[in-house]
Amino acid sequence: MPPRKPPKPPTRERLEKSALHYLERYAASAEGLRRVLLRKVARAAHAGVADRAQGASDVDAVVAKLVAGKLLDDSRFAEGRAASLARRGLPRGRIAQRLKIAGVDGEDIEHALGSLDEAGENDFKAAVIFARRKRLGPFADPARRAAARMKHLAAMARAGFSGELARRIVDAADPDDLAED
Repeated sequence: MPPRKPPKPPTRERLEKSALHYLERYAASAEGLRRVLLRKVARAAHAGVADRAQGASDVDAVVAKLVAGKLLDDSRFAEGRAASLARRGLPRGRIAQRLKIAGVDGEDIEHALGSLDEAGENDFKAAVIFARRKRLGPFADPARRAAARMKHLAAMARAGFSGELARRIVDAADPDDLAED
């Protein structure tokens, strides 16, 4: 295998082009994009074609320019990601955790969780979606359901649902019993 070519020096223009290309493909928070661009600078610095300090300041300038141009909006990113995770059946606590990992600040996380409340999303709906997706409780094979009760409760707990809510879902006789009051 031939040796790898060293990366091109990460100039501000190249970083901006890389950032735009990344944003075309993925939704990202400002901090998430900053991490991606800093990895690019770190690879170039490791190869000896860039200075980390200069690269870091260029990355900050590119991210600031994209935020000012409204191409990066952490609040909008947080709302979209929170809605997506809620549709997948994740509880509010796990959604907040994922947004924090993505680099979204606390104020935007609270705003995103508030928008979920306005849309009528809550932990009960998320737990029902999760149970249906994982075939837990009333969605499981009736022949094996009783023997797997503890495993179903454990799966709900690992997903971040409270014990009371997990028992309510797993102990339901059939899916129709889970219709919210």
